[in-house]
Formats: sequence, C-alpha cells, structure tokens
Amino acid sequence: QVRIVESGGGLVQAGGSLRLSCAASGIGFSIYSIAWYRQAPGKQREFVAVISRGDSTNYADSVKGRFTISRDNAKKTAYLQMNSLKPDDTAVYSCYANNGPDSYWGRGTQVTVSS
Repeated sequence: QVRIVESGGGLVQAGGSLRLSCAASGIGFSIYSIAWYRQAPGKQREFVAVISRGDSTNYADSVKGRFTISRDNAKKTAYLQMNSLKPDDTAVYSCYANNGPDSYWGRGTQVTVSS
C-alpha cells in the first residue's frame, strides 16, 4: 500500500521558518521525482518546488532564494525548508511523487504565516 504523508506544518510569524517532511512508503522512492505544491483558500493549487531522482531542483519564482527542497532516499523522505516566510505563503502544502507511469499525492499539511 502506497502512503505519502506530509508533516511539519503549523503557525509561524512572518519572517520565520518551517521544515516540511514528505515520508513515502510502498514505493521505490529513489526513482520518483518529488514535488511540493500548495493551495491557498480560494486559489488554485500551484507548484512550489521539485527535486528529480537525480537531485536536480526547480522552484517557483515566488519562493526562489527562500525555500530549499531536498531528499533522503535512505529514509524515503523529502523535505521543504522554508525560510523568510510571508503571509502569502499560507496554504495547504502537498507532496507529489511521480515517476511517469505512477504518481501519488499526500493529503497535505497546513502552513499558516501570521503578519
């Protein structure tokens, strides 16, 4: 059974930091690219960051220089380090594992940034 579970969300003041985790089970984690998406209330889900199975990364312009995506294949976990958080970063953050034929979503973790 495949499980994708996010954790690490919470309430933080503007300028603060959080580290999100995306723990996977039931998949060959190392062959999947892992992406983070977010959805704010009343808005469409948007791409945040992605790390390929070869560890190349890409970021949305809105988070470049503030967020860092990484992965630990031995732990089957990906991370999103979020620094200099802004109220506009408030959203549900979801993890997406994809290797082409197969893809899986987690249920998300809430991040709330107060001004």
